[in-house]
This record gives sequence, structure tokens and C-alpha cells, in this order.
Amino acid sequence: MATKDNVLLSSDPVFKDVLLEILEGCRDLREATARMSETVLNALMSMQADEACGAPWGERSEERVNSRNGYRERGLSTTAGDLTLEVPKLRKGTYFPDDILRRWGRADAALAAAITEMYVQGVSTRRVEAVARKLGLDSMSSSRVSSMCASLDAEVDEFRTRPLGWQRWCYLWLDATWVRCRVEGRSVSQAIVTAIALGEDGCKHFCGADVMDTESYADWGRFLANLRDRGLDGARLVVSDAHGGLKRAVAERFQGASRRRRCVHLMRDVAGHVRNRRDQARAVELLRAVFAQRDPLVARAALRRAAGEIESFSPAAAACLAGAQEDRLVYMDFPSSHWRKIRTNNVHR
Repeated sequence: MATKDNVLLSSDPVFKDVLLEILEGCRDLREATARMSETVLNALMSMQADEACGAPWGERSEERVNSRNGYRERGLSTTAGDLTLEVPKLRKGTYFPDDILRRWGRADAALAAAITEMYVQGVSTRRVEAVARKLGLDSMSSSRVSSMCASLDAEVDEFRTRPLGWQRWCYLWLDATWVRCRVEGRSVSQAIVTAIALGEDGCKHFCGADVMDTESYADWGRFLANLRDRGLDGARLVVSDAHGGLKRAVAERFQGASRRRRCVHLMRDVAGHVRNRRDQARAVELLRAVFAQRDPLVARAALRRAAGEIESFSPAAAACLAGAQEDRLVYMDFPSSHWRKIRTNNVHR
């Protein structure tokens, strides 16, 4: 819909000439947008400088309180491309367009947010640089991308060290995922460990994350000690895998809490001791039938029967199942309405 301002601008011959000149000298819409943004911002800063002086540039006036003294160029990277802005200088005092530019920033907020999001999604700084060049940002080097994303470090540190003692926690899920990371120029495999807890408010909260070289007792102990120091207390059950170092660390840092192994890990470990594929599937189905039971007495009876059948075709698998005795049905000691959530590490359940 046309407005009064639009009509006035379209009928202004000076505006028409400037617009046509910009369009004629541009190769595409992106470049035209950058040129028009540059022209509008420079005009706006000039108007603000005139207001600070009390009179337009080059005009004599009794109301003048200051005068212009040239300008200094300031680069600004935007989603439309690199702009060259002409910031006016004054003979007395200083002028800076705080409502347009950040004092030490060289990129607008939209571009900084886009680059930061790419970085968070795992795009390398060199790939971000390549994308920026296609957008017409010649000055967006990989080191500058890293500098722009450095603000994320402070946010991550604040998140990782925030206090957790504002409520008591009922259940704690611990997990580790191995990924390839670049450390000191080398690609190495490292464990990304996470802690998610269910609070008394009935909601699950992401409580901690860290990177480990190995899932050792020392590493897990350090991670869990940090959770306790920040106030994570009251956990009645810890759900995790059966890593020896993790089990020992949980026993020491969360004394009195039960610990259970994820059902899926137990089934995989038992099946891993069976050579025949058909018998592997049979062992998994037997255990699934156990975990599907709703009555603890029936579940324990089904477990004894499953252990006997598994031993008939794989004593090694039966021994593995017997070794996990304390992990198998511990979740049944808690309210049945919680079973579906605490049987696995699937925190979306």
C-alpha cells in the first residue's frame, strides 16, 4: 500500500536520480541493497552531525555551535555485503552514531548472529569465510570469524557453571558420545559427556557437559564432583552405562542413590556373547519380554526363566546377564508411572 511518504519520495527528482544511479551501477539486487544501505546510512549520519552543529554543512547560521571537520571511513560487514561508511568528524568534541554502529564492532547484529549460528552448527571457520565471500564480504577472514564467535565461550562457561541448588533432583541421566575433534591441529576422538536431571518441578534440565579424553574414573569423578559442588543433590537413581570408572565415580559422589544400566546396553552386551545370529535375536526377545512386564514379581520370574533359556545356548551370555544382577530390574523399585522414563537414556520419553 502506498503511503504519503512513499509518494513524496517517488516524486522527489533528487531521490529518483540517486536511485537510478545506484541501480545502473550494480550487477545484482544484493549489490544494489548494499549501495542503497550505504547511501542512506551516510545521509543519516550527516543529518545527525548537522543537528549536533546546529546548522547544515557549509551553511552560515547564527545558531551554529560547532562545525564539521571532514569524516573518517568505517567499514561495516552486513548480510548485503561490505559497506564503507563515512562517519562525520567535528572540530569541537566528537560524534559517533551509537544508534547505527557499535563502537568496536565491524559487523551488524544480523550478520554476527548468522555467523555465530553457523559456527554452533559445526561449520568450520574457513567454510564460513568461503560463504561470506560469496555474499560479498571480502574482509571476513577465518580469524575474524573466530573472534566474532569468541563471545560464545563466555555464554557456555556461564551455562556450565550456573548453580543447581535451587531445587532437589530426583533422577540423573549420564551419557557419553564419542566424536572426532580437532585438538592442537590433530583430529582425535573425544567423549562428549552430558548430565540431564529430573527435578522436583517435574521437568528435565540439562545440567552439565564436558569433554573427556577417556571415560576414566578420574574424569567422571571430576565431572560428577562439579555437579555436586553446584548443588545437584537428592538424586535417587542414576541411569548410565556400565563403564567401570563411571560406576565407581557414581558410587562415591552419589552415595545412597541406586544406579541402573540402560536396558538397551544390557541387551546388546548379552547378545554380544552369542555367536549365532538367530540365538542373538532370541536372547534380545527374551529380555524385551522381561522389561515389558508391569508387575515386579512377574518380571523377576520372567528374568529367571530368560536366564535359564539363554544359558542353554550360550553360557557366556548367561554369565554376562548374571554379572549385571544389580542393574537389571532396579527401576521397578520406583513408581511404575516413572518406569518408561528411567528404563533408558532416551530423555525425550
